[in-house]
Amino acid sequence: MRRIAAIGALLLWSTIAFAQDRTITVASTTSTEQSGLFGYLLPLFSKAEEIEVKVVAVGTGQALDIGRRGDADVVFVHDRAAEDKFMAEGQGVKRFDVMYNDFVIIGPKSDPAKIAGGKEVTDALRKIAAAKAPFISRGDKSGTHAAELRLWKEAGVDIAAGKDGWYREIGQGMGPALNMASSSNAYLLSDRGTWLSFKNRGELAILTEGDKRLFNQYGVMLVNPAKHPNVKAKDGQAFIDWLISSKGQDAIAGYKVGGEQLFFPNASH
Repeated sequence: MRRIAAIGALLLWSTIAFAQDRTITVASTTSTEQSGLFGYLLPLFSKAEEIEVKVVAVGTGQALDIGRRGDADVVFVHDRAAEDKFMAEGQGVKRFDVMYNDFVIIGPKSDPAKIAGGKEVTDALRKIAAAKAPFISRGDKSGTHAAELRLWKEAGVDIAAGKDGWYREIGQGMGPALNMASSSNAYLLSDRGTWLSFKNRGELAILTEGDKRLFNQYGVMLVNPAKHPNVKAKDGQAFIDWLISSKGQDAIAGYKVGGEQLFFPNASH
């Protein structure tokens, strides 16, 4: 009996060890975590596929660099130009669209730059710069930061001139940036998902939205195991396949805060 019990215990330990070994690392943006999406999505995936997911939530630029070092199995980010560069370097196997939402300009309800109600994001940015109204930039090489810099350029605003005054880079994620904007009644660019999940709004509100230039696409890539043999290609691909499957896409569409959908699935196959 003791021998049978010992064998049973050994088999149970082996099963647990195997299950624990089925863990992948996903380098992703702060918005997928701080919006609450991963907290909702990953348990559904883990239950379906028996694979645990460890998330490293950083700005898109950092997430891609983690992939370049082979320290993640999958990258899930939102800066198409940077993603295309990652793929051109041979760092990823294949890129898939997963979902989208949009960016919005958040600011104090008192609105010193008078941008409320406008749909042209470049007009809003020019007004903020002209008023020298406080603006918080993530300054962290994230997808949101890249989008913000691109929009300032399109608006014809040289933000370097404002860095000693109204324009402040903080080198942090979306949550801390929103907290800082809330405490200082400043403007900032946010993804809508994190904003909808944000509780410490203070006097902040969405002031500019709806411009097609505020479209925010998310993509996912398996890190290339030919460059990084330690990549768990099979389980990493299983995560990607689930995300772009009808079950994964339905799960993304089903995530809501206050009855409002945060992300809109649009997977490509």
